[in-house]
Amino acid sequence: MKEKEEETMRRLGSFLNAVLGGVCIAIGGVVFLSCENKVTGAVFFCLGLFSICTFGFDLFTGKVGYVFQRPLSYTGFVLSVWVGNLAGAVLVGCAVRATRIAGIGERAAALCQVKLEDGLGSIFLLSVLCNILMFIAVDGFHNNPHELGKYLGILLGVVGFILCGFEHCVANMFYFSVAGAWSGRTLLYLAVMSLGNACGRVLIPLCRQLREKTA
Repeated sequence: MKEKEEETMRRLGSFLNAVLGGVCIAIGGVVFLSCENKVTGAVFFCLGLFSICTFGFDLFTGKVGYVFQRPLSYTGFVLSVWVGNLAGAVLVGCAVRATRIAGIGERAAALCQVKLEDGLGSIFLLSVLCNILMFIAVDGFHNNPHELGKYLGILLGVVGFILCGFEHCVANMFYFSVAGAWSGRTLLYLAVMSLGNACGRVLIPLCRQLREKTA
């Protein structure tokens, strides 16, 4: 009985970590939408990923990169992280819509319109490219031996994907929420974004493994 309670608490704690990951990215999105200048907004969006890396919260776009290195049961964990990120992003989006800064939803709506009018192939490729940069940012934060390099990795990776117009599924969960743009089409596009992010996240690690085997 005690073991079951401990397992339940562990899963609850893990899910809350994912919710907080979604909250952090969503707050980064709030800052981005609140800035008139896109470059300034992109720089301060880094707050989201910085918080996740610093406090150890869970983010789908990072955790999905280990699916080929872990047991099959890990896939269930990744899916729970996705759901937790969604819950956190939606929570912040709904909260913002109930406040005096709800006007940023108009900017989000314009952004979402561009995304939802794009082709699925384009969305997929932009999502792949996004998570290549996210891998570089997070991997650099954890493994760069230089203190300054850790934070430059996050800064350059996040600013780069935003200025390029790449697609990050968790950030888009927030944009769709604050814009009130949820629909069947939105869910389809979000699924494609998530798949693209997953492919982008595993690309560099798989290439590394291939290089090591052929060296």
